[in-house]
Amino acid sequence: MEKLRLKEKMGYGFGDFASSMYWKMFSVYLLFFYTDVFGISAAVVGTMFLITRIFDGLNDPLMGILADRTTTRWGKFRPYLLWMAIPFGIFGVLLFTTPDLEVSGKIIYAYVIYCSMMLVYTAVNVPYASLLGVMTSDLKDRTSLASYRFIFAFAGSILVLATAEPLVEFFGKESSPQKGWQSTMAIYSVLAVVLFYGTFRLTRERIQPPKEQKTSLKNDLKDLAKNKPWFILLGAGICTLIFNSIRDGATIYYFKYYFLTQEAFQLPLLNVPLTFSTLYLVLGQGANILGVIMAKPVSDKVGKKRTFITAMTTATVLSILFYFFQPEHVILIFVFQFLISICAGIIFPLLWSMYADIADYSEWKTGRRATGLVFSSSSMSQKMGWTLGGALTGWILAFYGFEANMEQTDAAKTGIRMMMSILPALGAFLSAAILVFYKLDDRFMQRINKELTERREENATT
Repeated sequence: MEKLRLKEKMGYGFGDFASSMYWKMFSVYLLFFYTDVFGISAAVVGTMFLITRIFDGLNDPLMGILADRTTTRWGKFRPYLLWMAIPFGIFGVLLFTTPDLEVSGKIIYAYVIYCSMMLVYTAVNVPYASLLGVMTSDLKDRTSLASYRFIFAFAGSILVLATAEPLVEFFGKESSPQKGWQSTMAIYSVLAVVLFYGTFRLTRERIQPPKEQKTSLKNDLKDLAKNKPWFILLGAGICTLIFNSIRDGATIYYFKYYFLTQEAFQLPLLNVPLTFSTLYLVLGQGANILGVIMAKPVSDKVGKKRTFITAMTTATVLSILFYFFQPEHVILIFVFQFLISICAGIIFPLLWSMYADIADYSEWKTGRRATGLVFSSSSMSQKMGWTLGGALTGWILAFYGFEANMEQTDAAKTGIRMMMSILPALGAFLSAAILVFYKLDDRFMQRINKELTERREENATT
């Protein structure tokens, strides 16, 4: 069994560095951009997120099916990184562009561009995620590969969180905030295109479907419908993303409207302020990376399932306690952000490694392999969790009477505090509770891996 080299692991990580720059812009800043810069109400944005993301989430399995049926000299999944990189960059810039339109025109523009961006994101991210399932069949190498992926992912997030607000201020101070957001996104878009090309060049696809397997959408869907671990992991993944997306989406509101001040200190070179929200989010991403690094050694000792459940249970308790902090408890707020983010960092590489295990389980049980379809659930759970989290964030703001760029009522501040604590805690708890029913433990997967390797060797000699 060929071991993955460091260069290939890093090359795979480049792709999630690119995706995570966008994802973090979407999950942290897009709602704020629409309400406070673009000029759309929170309720309208929440509804738009729900409608467009449900539609987009349904596209993920279709993209997985398409990728499974793609045959090129580069493989099934790598070509999409090459073909879709430039559209990915273009729509990212358009998403943070503010046309001079009436409110109704802005809403239409937002719907069209946001839907288009999500379609392109799907066309890149489903094949990219599926690539993990065909680069190696070694269980520990998979967890290592997923860990590299998320180290790069969180590094991309840190880059955005550390630079987005200063860059917006820098590019916008001579013109407008709208210009600042557009120019900032243009920088991230160019970098994303280059990184996707790097992933395409540095990775290889090694695992192929069984030679005797015939393409059959009906059979692929039938196999998936019987795959209980897939449904369990899908549910856990959705709840995990609800936990994460609500916390991310509420952060900038929390410090702007509950703390009543954003500025922590001034950056001397750029002469722009560094905000509490930037420090908070960057600290969280750094803690995420620590969690990712911990995931492999911890899960190697106690198993992926137990590690996942323990991390999410801990995050639940810490998130509930977070509700009781006041603005004067700055140190505790940042300490709890660090601890909660370690828990979140631990579970993400485990999720993706477990999707690869599920693809193996499906092949072992049915004799058929549909890597793209199985991995499309990872993207679908990501988007569905983000959908529900983002929609809830917008609706809760509206429900509690939030008004952009105004002094908030006590009720609105309570809603913002709940979005940083109680609601994420509910998502984390449900994620842990659902995973209790997951049956593919490490010992069982080692047996499956051994039998599949023997089958593949027999097929190669016939």
